[in-house]
Amino acid sequence: MIFLEFGSTLLLLLLGPQEAPTTPQRGLRIHEDGAFPGYTLFAPLQTGSTFLIDMEGSVVHEWKTPYGPGASVYLLGNGHLLRCTRVDDNPRFWGGGIGGRVLELDWEGNVVWTYVLSDEEHSQHHDIEPLPNGNVLVIAWEYLSREETLRLGRDPDLVADEGLWPDAIFEVEPVRPEGGRILWEWHAKDHLIQDRDPGLPNFGSISDHPERLDVNGDRRTAPPPSEEERRKLAEQEEQLRALGYVGGDAEPEEEPMEKGDAPRERRGDWLHTNSVDYDPINDLVLMSTPHFDEIWIVDHSTTTAEAAAGRGGRRGKGGDLLWRWGNPRRFELGGEADQRLFGQHDAQWIEAGLPGEGHVLVFNNGSGRPEKEFSSADELALPFDPAHGFAREPGRSFGPTALAWTYSAPNPEDFYSFFISGCQRLPNGNTLICSGKQGRFFEVTKEGRIVWEYLNPFGGEIPASFGGAAPRRGGPHDGPSPVEPVSTFRATRIPLDHPALAGWKLEKR
Repeated sequence: MIFLEFGSTLLLLLLGPQEAPTTPQRGLRIHEDGAFPGYTLFAPLQTGSTFLIDMEGSVVHEWKTPYGPGASVYLLGNGHLLRCTRVDDNPRFWGGGIGGRVLELDWEGNVVWTYVLSDEEHSQHHDIEPLPNGNVLVIAWEYLSREETLRLGRDPDLVADEGLWPDAIFEVEPVRPEGGRILWEWHAKDHLIQDRDPGLPNFGSISDHPERLDVNGDRRTAPPPSEEERRKLAEQEEQLRALGYVGGDAEPEEEPMEKGDAPRERRGDWLHTNSVDYDPINDLVLMSTPHFDEIWIVDHSTTTAEAAAGRGGRRGKGGDLLWRWGNPRRFELGGEADQRLFGQHDAQWIEAGLPGEGHVLVFNNGSGRPEKEFSSADELALPFDPAHGFAREPGRSFGPTALAWTYSAPNPEDFYSFFISGCQRLPNGNTLICSGKQGRFFEVTKEGRIVWEYLNPFGGEIPASFGGAAPRRGGPHDGPSPVEPVSTFRATRIPLDHPALAGWKLEKR
């Protein structure tokens, strides 16, 4: 409806029905036959609460804490909740996914265990993994000074004063009510190779050692991008910088980049490992490293001493990589066309007894896909057997060469979350997907039909934070964050017969 005034005459123009608001209605959107019954667990990024909802979208339980989430949450078999939470005043580390504190809460929300890993040398971030023996795997950044980093063969142009923050995995035995003992550990810094300086450690041919991490591998790129590709890369970097996903000093180049040069920035958060999972049958650990666009597997049957070396353990390779997949350019056994992962999250084994058991499921965010940017849930059948390990032809990258299953939207760009997010295989063969930026959870059949969909309505009472140690220029405190109040790291379907629910009456609130 528009009013126009001409002199003393007022004209009322009726232009038909007005458009509805573009913001979609939050809450349950779809619930059809074929959806797997259960409850859905999630913790939005801007709230201190973790929610459990039923299939109709009603909250049936809530755990409350005064802390923002460090990212992941897990429901244990005894009805307790493991929740990563943020420590916002770490003196050194900051960035997307920062945590620092792990809480265990009982069903009523009482804290029964606290573990803090947040100081000038380490910070827990992103994900943890509860183990069958009651211990917990914890992802952590660890600090290397600029001088230490250069002695490892890192390109000096890629090292700022903040040094490098390679990741480590710690197995922590809880000491209740507060603390923990580290029983096993794996450090990325123990498994490096470099081809810049024969006078420094771990010098060698990158392609001859795919079991090791090229200390400059995050800068082995395709030929210089086009102007349009440069523009898109700059836009993506601005978004990621606003999220705190570009760690370390990010000062402008002293010299202007030549036309056609790939953009460079120096970040401490070298790998940004955002998920860890465990295979109890084969005693293997799976990690997702989106700054390499790869997922990795290492041997957990090692001792800590063996995990720091290249020998030992059930597979005889110590803590070297047994398998890696997603971007073989990182070890010079592939080109641009061979890249399959793009900023991925939530790599996990499909558990025994579920359709696709033993395969790996991963949320492929799709940031920087060459054809167009869209997200997908991808399933991989690994080239593995327990007797012989992971197969690989000499001089070739690791398989598989094709996906066992994938889901993307019929119009691919309709489903896209460039950060966070996850997916889960359900007992009926469906897959639950969390498009994290939008706080959208939906369940798809093997054929790609959506049978359940929910838009998270919660969040916003706790502001987004990426830690307190901001860089000198740029970083998470400059400009608005693309995190929405409803944005959610992950969502997990809890079956009706899950032991955590036994004896509890779940009622709509």
